[in-house]
Parts: sequence; structure tokens; C-alpha cells
Amino acid sequence: MADIHPHTTIGHVHLKVADLDRAIGFYSGVLGFAVTQRFGSQAAFLSAGGYHHHIGLNTWESAGGTPAPRGHTGLYHTAFLYPNRAELADALHRVVSAGIPIDGAADHGVSEAIYITDPDGNGVELYRDRPKADWPRDAAGNLKMGNAPLDLKALLNERRSRD
Repeated sequence: MADIHPHTTIGHVHLKVADLDRAIGFYSGVLGFAVTQRFGSQAAFLSAGGYHHHIGLNTWESAGGTPAPRGHTGLYHTAFLYPNRAELADALHRVVSAGIPIDGAADHGVSEAIYITDPDGNGVELYRDRPKADWPRDAAGNLKMGNAPLDLKALLNERRSRD
């Protein structure tokens, strides 16, 4: 079995969307990704930090379409990693201010995560990792992830302390 190089990362995701402007409104207007290029009403590319794109949105096969029904295969969620807890708190503040429902929130021990759904029914995880040295491990040194509740109010308070 071949091992993948440990510095390999996922570079970007392309999502089929029903309405490009609506999707841009969510990924750019709420989450804050910048539109780097747009191809009329058919596609757009968005990024964080000036990269060519982290997210591709297109209507090539999905204009006016509906989300896949439950019980079918497909993308479970995309996950956006924030550099620290204060930035995750800022993202949560923008989501709440936009009136987007929170589907779930968890403290996994290794990370803190907030789960929402985009306008096309795609799952979105907003999270931050704890430092690797703080990850929970059992006596044998094996990773022990969990699924404890995440206190969103405390997280939002951390954002306010940044102001």
C-alpha cells in the first residue's frame, strides 16, 4: 500500500449550485471568501488570502436544480479551517447575523466545529484545530476524538473580546 506524502493538502472544492448569485451571496457575503473570477452567470471562483481559488461554484449541470435527497450519495460537507478560535468566533457571528440556522456544533477534542448548510443543501463545517500537542490521547498514545457539545455563546463572547 502506498502512503500519501504527509504535506499533501486538499486544494479546492467545486460545487454544483442552482443559482450562482445566491451561492456567491453565501460564500462571499456571509463566509467572507473573495470572488477572484467570474464567468457570467455560469461559474465563479472564490478564495481566502489571494489564492486563485479555494471554492469553485458552477451551474453547468445544475442551474435551477434541487438538492440531492437524503439517503443518496454525494458530498457530506466541505470544511473550512480557521487559524484560531477568535476567527472561528467571527465566522459564527457572521453566520448568526445572516440568520443562517446552526445545524450542529461540537468539541471534538482535536477541534471545535460548527455545522451549517449552504443555500443548495451542501453541508459546511467551520472549524479550528487545537494545537497538536493538546489533542486528547489514551494511555497508549492513540488519538481519542470526541463529540462533546460546543458552547456557542462562550465562543461568541471570545469574538467580542477582540473588538
